[in-house]
Amino acid sequence: MYKKQMVAQKILCLAAVIMGAVVFIYSLGIMTDLYDALYTTMRNPNDISKTTVAGSQVYYYMQDFNRWFVVMAIVLILLGCLLFITNTHIRRRYYIGNYIATAAYVGFSVYLTVMCHSYIEVFKGMWLQVDFAALAEHAASRNTLYTESTFWFDIHYAVFGLLLLVAVLLVANAVCKAILMKEEAALIGKGKEAVA
Repeated sequence: MYKKQMVAQKILCLAAVIMGAVVFIYSLGIMTDLYDALYTTMRNPNDISKTTVAGSQVYYYMQDFNRWFVVMAIVLILLGCLLFITNTHIRRRYYIGNYIATAAYVGFSVYLTVMCHSYIEVFKGMWLQVDFAALAEHAASRNTLYTESTFWFDIHYAVFGLLLLVAVLLVANAVCKAILMKEEAALIGKGKEAVA
């Protein structure tokens, strides 16, 4: 049982770092279509009310969120690395540091998921308010991207769904580890009693 659990915990710690990288890549890509489609619609970037396409200001409204999101994704990667620094991936017995590292990653994952979902849904609603007829005309005249796709908004369900899955599995692994450690301690206790 211990061998399977040890393999599982190594895979989960690796998955935690990989999910941090996936979230980071997503944070870099979420504004791609908005930049390509909306940036040139602004006649004066210092006054975002002056635009050739109504609703295109969503690109500017997302800037602060996107900066925050990139920083939070880097924090998530570092928390994933903390699992390796505390040897959570190879420890036969967990110590307080392993539980703290696991709790930090799980707690931050839940926080990041809730915050990002809230903001992304708001920005998706704003994107859908863009005057797409005017955007099509603008794209044709300026040879820029025209899209009505909500792909970069919708993909957050998959990204954060996987992140939460890894978080849940890390909790399950910590519980399993605690149970196995308790059983091992009981067996050692019985062995000592039999020798005495």
